[in-house]
Order: sequence, then C-alpha cells, then structure tokens
Amino acid sequence: MKTLKSILLSVVLLSLVFTSCNKNKVAPELPPESAFVANFSDFNDNVKAVSDSTMVNWNHSAFNVGIWNAIITIGLAVPVASYVEAVKNHEADYQGDNTWLWTYSFNAGVNTFTAELYGVLKSETVEWEMYITKSGEYTHFLWYSGVSNLDRNHGTWTLYNKPTDPTELLGIEWNRTTDSTGNIKYTNIVPGGAENGGYIFYGNDSNTDLNAYYNIYNKGADNLTAIEWSQANQNGRVKDQKKFGDDVWHCWDETHHDVDCN
Repeated sequence: MKTLKSILLSVVLLSLVFTSCNKNKVAPELPPESAFVANFSDFNDNVKAVSDSTMVNWNHSAFNVGIWNAIITIGLAVPVASYVEAVKNHEADYQGDNTWLWTYSFNAGVNTFTAELYGVLKSETVEWEMYITKSGEYTHFLWYSGVSNLDRNHGTWTLYNKPTDPTELLGIEWNRTTDSTGNIKYTNIVPGGAENGGYIFYGNDSNTDLNAYYNIYNKGADNLTAIEWSQANQNGRVKDQKKFGDDVWHCWDETHHDVDCN
C-alpha cells in the first residue's frame, strides 16, 4: 500500500511540475506587421489627377504601386486581416512540444473567420502555419506558412491562393533593421503563370533624403520600374525604360507635379 501511495504521489508531483513548466513557457514573438504587409500609404490616392499632364511621373508610379496594393490588401484581404489581428490583439497558448497556438475569430469585410496560427520553436527559428476556417464553406485551410529567426529581423512566407485552389500564389521575404526601417519583397510564384517571377520590392532607409523605394518587375513585359521618394516631403522620382523610352530618372515635387531632376 505504501508503494502504491508513493507511486501516486510521484505521479501527482510530476504532473504539477509538468504543468508549472508549461505555464512558464514563453511564446515566441510574432514577426511585426511590416513583415507581412508593405507600406502603400504614400500612394493610396493613386486615382487623383490621372489625366493631368503635369503629374505624369507621380501618376505612373502610383498606378504601378496601386496594382500590387490591390493584389495584397484587397485580393489577400483574408490572410492579411488574420495576421494583423494576431499581431495586435492576441496571445498564444502552449500546446506542448515547443508549439504555441494563437486561435481567435476575426473579420474581413462583412465575413467572420476563425484563425489558428501555430508557431513551432526550433533551435534558431520559428516555423509558422496559419489555418483559416469559414463556417459552412471551408475548414482548416492552410492559407500561409513561414519561417522567421528569433531576433525577428528576417523571415519568409508562402501564401496559397484560396481554399478551392490551394496552389502557391506569393512568396514573401522580409528584413528588419530597426522598428521603422527594413524591406519586404512579394514575388509571384503561381506555378506556370505568365507573371511567375514578377515582384514588388519595398524598403526604406532613414539615412537618405529619398528614403523609401519600390522596385517593381513586370515579368510579362520584362520591365523594371524603379521608384524612390521622400516619405517626409513626398517628392520623388521614377525610372522606367518601357514608359519613358530611356534609362534616366523622371522627378516630381512635393505636390506631385513633374519637375526637372537635379
């Protein structure tokens, strides 16, 4: 009887220790929102004065940025909303085996979804998988997966198209140098797609006057559009061989009107 009591006591103690250890586990920190969503705010009003012949350079830049803005913030509204919600409003529960789970409901447009974001801690990285459910339509769809380092200054994501077509859609690679500077690149990875290999690369650097940039590669046209601008002053410049027929910069001022480049 004493042996049985000793065994039972040992089991209880081990259970308490295990539970205590689990409670003391600290979840890996999610990569910042900027590791998933690029900053398009400086070109959001891309429909203004489209026909204004004095704003050709800025309008051309805004049009090209606007295409990718629509793809990411509208076409990918559900995965974007799911990630922003996780970063801003939720904490994870430990699942055992170095795995954490963020689970919550979120809205995208008028629809409500359920998110299950898993983070698995490896020796120097965290592996991420986001499963999304929409009641009555689909369950536990792997909408994106990724890997980030523990310092949260580099990582990648793979986004899949939609529940009825779970093929690869976009590859994302991001880097963060400080809380306010870094870069992010979205690449079209649709298998066999005409634009497979096309990309938009956004970054900023506080050490330069024109401190933000986009490089936009149109795979179908084999054309690169390079854009640089000041986030503080809103002046900038664009280079585009196909549009302008040359390989020089074309500038705009703080009011987005065309000016000669200095």
